[in-house]
Amino acid sequence: MLGAVAAASMLILARGGVHAAPAIPDPHSVMADPDQARIDYVENCGGCHGVAGDTVPAHLPELAGRVGWFMCTPEARAYLIRLPNVAHSRIKDNAELADMMNYVVFVLGKGTAPVGTAPFTADEVARERKLALTNKNLTAERLRLANQLVQQCHAPASIRQLYITEKPGTAQ
Repeated sequence: MLGAVAAASMLILARGGVHAAPAIPDPHSVMADPDQARIDYVENCGGCHGVAGDTVPAHLPELAGRVGWFMCTPEARAYLIRLPNVAHSRIKDNAELADMMNYVVFVLGKGTAPVGTAPFTADEVARERKLALTNKNLTAERLRLANQLVQQCHAPASIRQLYITEKPGTAQ
């Protein structure tokens, strides 16, 4: 009986039915300079998204404990780099911007990135920056991707909201 339970558990895990709690990686394993990445985040993003990624209700996405889910699909992952404020960042060095985004995903995301998620690389940032989002309703695009994350990756339904305390259906 115990063998059957173990076999069933392995089958469920193999099919993605149950997700192990993601581990928060050591910042040095996903960033060349975690201190510089944090400084870059505070200077370039913290004014709107909060120093700790905990946006106050201002119709901006809250990052803390949530943003890692966007690493679950290639399209949502690319979205994070293609956002205008990221793609057109004053940080021109692609490796430095990759580190800042890895800080956002792996530190502010607080373990929400799927297990085994590869960090952003300078080459990936260089490629995706060229495809910056322009003529899109960013809130609608984020909601479209969030719906995919809920369906495909089992992200919590609250990921559809810009911030955790937002009432469902009030996102613009």
